[in-house]
Amino acid sequence: MPVDLDAKDKALLNDIQDGFPLTSRPFREIGERLGMPESEVVERMRRLLAEGALNRLGPVLNATAMGGARTLAAMRVPPARLEEIAAVVNSFDAVSHNYERGHHLNLWFVVSSEDASEVGRVLAAVEAKTGLPVMALPAIEEYFVEVKFHFDA
Repeated sequence: MPVDLDAKDKALLNDIQDGFPLTSRPFREIGERLGMPESEVVERMRRLLAEGALNRLGPVLNATAMGGARTLAAMRVPPARLEEIAAVVNSFDAVSHNYERGHHLNLWFVVSSEDASEVGRVLAAVEAKTGLPVMALPAIEEYFVEVKFHFDA
């Protein structure tokens, strides 16, 4: 369902795509840049998350560069069980996100951990809890593609 964004929401979304401040009061710093009080920035971020304009607010860490591991995984899930299986997948802290695709492998997700062996344990646990096989698709080579959306105020 579409989310109604006002000019301040759009300015906020444009701003945070250029980097999130790594300070003790990041929302205050964002607010100062945008002419909003810290409390308003926090409330707007909460609302944007709750309404689905944002699905996550957090760092994207390079697990492999930190000595860990990451893999993309895919499953063939019966449509009637998609929500159930997605909930199982999401129950693991090492899973950052999942999404449905229009493909015979219709549920895709990413598993990352600072402990390389945990990735395999999570994939095995997903298989055990769902009774469905998981296909691991680890990256052979990585490319960084930065995508930013511009919201006209």
